[in-house]
Amino acid sequence: MSKEKQIQRTPSKFLLATEIGRATLEYGIYTVGSPLLKWGKKGDGHPVLVLPGFMGTDFSTRPIRKFLKQIGYDARPWKMGRNTGGQRYVFAMVDLANEIYEETGQKVSIIGWSLGGIYAREVARRIPNKVRQVITMGSPFTGLNKANNISWLYTVLTGERTDELDEDMIAEMCQTPPVPVTAIYTKGDGIVPWQYCMEDSDNPNVQNIEVKGSHCGLGHNVSVLTCVADRLAQSQASWEPFKPSFFKRAFYPSYAI
Repeated sequence: MSKEKQIQRTPSKFLLATEIGRATLEYGIYTVGSPLLKWGKKGDGHPVLVLPGFMGTDFSTRPIRKFLKQIGYDARPWKMGRNTGGQRYVFAMVDLANEIYEETGQKVSIIGWSLGGIYAREVARRIPNKVRQVITMGSPFTGLNKANNISWLYTVLTGERTDELDEDMIAEMCQTPPVPVTAIYTKGDGIVPWQYCMEDSDNPNVQNIEVKGSHCGLGHNVSVLTCVADRLAQSQASWEPFKPSFFKRAFYPSYAI
């Protein structure tokens, strides 16, 4: 069955209504478990740019940036205030990634949450020689112009209907960037259809990883942070798929036994 036939409606109203409650619970788990997280994969100090989701700010990405700094990465905020949507952010992020590359002399890994992940992919397509890898979290890059539970707000703020976006631009967004890409998604997503948050590619440098949780909690979900740490620790010369240990498989449904 095609993806288009599989998806006939937005995520359920129940999932949407419980987003904040579930995200709050996940933050509580993060708060309790964060001291243990820093004993995991250690960073090599390379720069990591973290982009917030739609209507998010750098405040929303503080937990993940704090975690990345604790384990040894040069985590950077996007410094653009509130993400209200629009292509202008892509150009700004290209400039910022260029600046970080010139400053550090190192390729930049980019983590994007929801709409921020779509920007991350676009930046990697435009300057692949300066981007080390891309990690998206609940980013509907194959269905930006499809129905979701937040498109009405996007229309109010930008004056653009998501179902009227340029088809050529949408087709380009679906194309996999020429760098290693990890797409993290959750079937408990109450904001966007999770099927649109996955790569449809047999590229050996691409991987889809399912976690348990909410859309609004992805930025502090312990399973996500563990996965992100593993991905960032990959060698530039030999990227390998994520393979959670036997004891961690229960937190990653695709690997559960």
